[in-house]
Amino acid sequence: MFASFMINTWTAGTIVAVVAGVVGFFVVIRGSSFMAHAVPHGAFAGAAGAILIGADPLVGLGVFAAAGALTISVLSRRARTDVITALTLVVMLALGALFLSRSSQYSGEVFALLFGQVLGVSTDEIAPMLVLGVVCLTAVAVCYRPLLLSSVLPDMARARRVDPQILGIVFALIVACATTTSVPVVGALLMFALLVGPPAAARLLVKRAPLAILVSLLLTLATVWSSIALAYLSDWPVGFFVTAVGAALYLASRVTAGILRRRQAPAHDR
Repeated sequence: MFASFMINTWTAGTIVAVVAGVVGFFVVIRGSSFMAHAVPHGAFAGAAGAILIGADPLVGLGVFAAAGALTISVLSRRARTDVITALTLVVMLALGALFLSRSSQYSGEVFALLFGQVLGVSTDEIAPMLVLGVVCLTAVAVCYRPLLLSSVLPDMARARRVDPQILGIVFALIVACATTTSVPVVGALLMFALLVGPPAAARLLVKRAPLAILVSLLLTLATVWSSIALAYLSDWPVGFFVTAVGAALYLASRVTAGILRRRQAPAHDR
């Protein structure tokens, strides 16, 4: 499990977990789960297009992730967010299907971008992931207070001259950066699970934002690390364990939160 060939797996998994745990907290409190689903899934079309023209798939992934996130954020100002998100997703998926149909052969790289290759991470992939991860976390740190205020109390944010729409665009780019960091390792399908499952569980358990982010980070790390270990020991797909552990954590958090509420409720309210 801790053999030399697994070092890259543990390193990449840790980077992904840290980024997903922090960004996922804001995904949950902003109610942006659909966007967190659409951006990673649609961005694979950029990788498919890059492969078609002989470019770096990571560049194509990043371009489409940013374009999709910006489209959703900007157009949602004048229309329902769910409609814009759905239309953006299907357009990007359609482009992905087109790019794949024009390719002379099926690319395993595109398949990996959908389902991940966390057990086959190369040393060359670690540095770009680390750089993108640092950029993503730095952006969250710089925008932390206005981003939190616009997420929880948008009216108060406007009163304090914080534009929630601008922060929405900034957050969309942060999600795109997190997607570009993580999708090459865990895949689009699993990235969505990490951005929503553990952070939502943390939000149920803790209300204060700084502590909730820390708990989200720890739960996401626990999900990734345990999934890697279980996949190694069982030879089952790591994606199964990521989703199963994330769902189990959320269910356990709901039960725990319900028990705590009952214990804290006044006797006449029971």
